[in-house]
Amino acid sequence: MYLVRTPTVVQRLFPDYTWRGRAGGERPRLYLTFDDGPIPGVTPWVLETLAAYGAHATFFCVGENAERYPGLLRDLEAAGHTLGNHTHNHLSGWGTERTPYVANVSRCAEAVDSPLFRPPYGRLRPSQAEDLRSRDYRIVMWDVLSGDFDAYLSPADCLSNVIDNAVPGSIVVFHDSLKAERNLRHALPGVLEHYAGLGFEFAAL
Repeated sequence: MYLVRTPTVVQRLFPDYTWRGRAGGERPRLYLTFDDGPIPGVTPWVLETLAAYGAHATFFCVGENAERYPGLLRDLEAAGHTLGNHTHNHLSGWGTERTPYVANVSRCAEAVDSPLFRPPYGRLRPSQAEDLRSRDYRIVMWDVLSGDFDAYLSPADCLSNVIDNAVPGSIVVFHDSLKAERNLRHALPGVLEHYAGLGFEFAAL
């Protein structure tokens, strides 16, 4: 069970987290984010697809993947995208004690040098958040979840999840992972085409 659009009341309960970006100036902005990579085959395709639209994005990388594929990490930075920390082993904050969780984030930081942090599954204890903020991390959540990871969701529905909910300033979650690949390969081009046609720019956080 997950919510495609994060309710405003939830966003207000956690005002220290980033849920949305700037809506934009002359052109409205959309913030595309990708979790769980980098992964051969998927991440390079995402890079090519974004480049076709002059789009920039933010990639929240799992440390063990970043260590395994440092060339892909360099490709992301070279293309002008920003990186974020997504823990070293994709840990759930709810299932991990405070000290080992923060240590896992620090281990990811050895490969992914970024002040941006997104907790896997969006699950983070207040004590963990407090420790991370004391280390100058900006905790980035989202207001639109594509659902590309959901094997029971059709590619068309994944695309609709974004188009029906994303507005100027929205932070949208995709995953550059094998699990999400089927839905991602349909939804990402569709989102880029739709919002480019509306005059949006795609910005990195």
